Amino acid sequence: MLPRTGDDFGKPVFSEGPEGQGMSISRRDFLGGTGAAGTRALFGSLGLSLQPSVAFAETAQPQRGAITTTICPFCGVGCGLIVEAREGRVLNTEGDPDHPINEGSQCSKGAALYQVSQNERRLQKIRYRKPGGADWEELSWDQAIPMIVERVKKTRDATWVGQRDGLTLNHTTGIGSLGGAALDNEECYLLAKAMRGLGVIWLEHQARI
Repeated sequence: MLPRTGDDFGKPVFSEGPEGQGMSISRRDFLGGTGAAGTRALFGSLGLSLQPSVAFAETAQPQRGAITTTICPFCGVGCGLIVEAREGRVLNTEGDPDHPINEGSQCSKGAALYQVSQNERRLQKIRYRKPGGADWEELSWDQAIPMIVERVKKTRDATWVGQRDGLTLNHTTGIGSLGGAALDNEECYLLAKAMRGLGVIWLEHQARI
């Protein structure tokens, strides 16, 4: 058996015998083979079989789609992700190796991000429950947007502070805004611009909370 170093990782581990007989195997193949055998032995001792998974992997046809990048929406870290989608359906998500924050890694929630999109429990329509009501009703955007505008204006007017102690303040204390890690720089800029225009002073971001 020959000594191995980091520079000859892929070279043969076993040399041939004096008569040209013997086995020649690389260090990489040797480690891969022993690892696979150990995994099979472990699952076998637990009464589990990898054969169905192997059969599925051999017959499954990989699906490819358009690749885009996004930001994970779960926490304030702001990890970068690569999303593969086709015909409006997310096929796969994985960490973006070029992103400076996570460098391709993912936590368990980020790895399951596709379930946010592909989930039968995801709400896809506006649900509204009247004050004191017990039932939810579906609204269209044409119905919901004027209702939101009306409530924002009513709250802003009711809590507006123009001047206090001789100082011009021109702000509202009844509205707050909370940004999230899923917003990119441009969206954060537009959100902050809109809130400042309304006189909002409670302007926060989830990464600070």
